[in-house]
Amino acid sequence: MAGSDLNVAFTSNTSGTQELFGGATRLKAFIITPTASAGTVVFADGGTNKFTVSTSASAASGPVNIGLPDEGVKFSSNLQATLTNVAGLTAFHA
Repeated sequence: MAGSDLNVAFTSNTSGTQELFGGATRLKAFIITPTASAGTVVFADGGTNKFTVSTSASAASGPVNIGLPDEGVKFSSNLQATLTNVAGLTAFHA
């Protein structure tokens, strides 16, 4: 039996930093939908950058699916993402 339920947040907004969840959580996995241009998704916790994922310049390559091992990445304040040249982000957190 699973230790917790997963929540899902989606954004396609590329105008600034987006709050995906307003509280402490753990990012477990995410899917990035690329565009024809190289792009990035910056994950942040309360305005402090945690890590950046870069995508190649190829929408035809399909989505980038990444599952994070163990307990995932802890976000103490909130889960934020800044999208640049990506069509969308789906984040799975608990």
